[in-house]
Amino acid sequence: MDSRTHTQAATSDPSAPKVVKSEQEWRRQLAPEEYAVLRESGTERPFTGEYTDTETEGVYECRACGAELFRSTTKFPSHCGWPSFYDPADSDAVLLRRDRSMGMVRTEVLCASCHSHLGHVFEGEGYPTPTDQRYCINSVALRLTPTGD
Repeated sequence: MDSRTHTQAATSDPSAPKVVKSEQEWRRQLAPEEYAVLRESGTERPFTGEYTDTETEGVYECRACGAELFRSTTKFPSHCGWPSFYDPADSDAVLLRRDRSMGMVRTEVLCASCHSHLGHVFEGEGYPTPTDQRYCINSVALRLTPTGD
């Protein structure tokens, strides 16, 4: 295996990540705070992320692999301390997994392409969105590409 990113063969397990790197490669590529969130399922402190209140139009990509995850058209002000979206850019853009950490049951959101941790999704909170979902995503897990760039 070389140090470049490689793609799983089309015949491999469909639940396996498409982008596969060793932990050493991820550590070299990502800043420590990015690695802690994306690869170790950490959480940035609320109200500290660069995209918490951003209203810039564009596409939010996975900071680890560049896959398109969310669009600004589905971002909404939840005032929870992290960027919130009501729907991924594509139904296959993210994976959802039950998370029983921290003494509660939540639904973890992962990048479908590289299986990096993004945040959690919550339902039934009463936000006036079409899906009644809040994808609560760490800013450090995202990279915004503004429309027109």
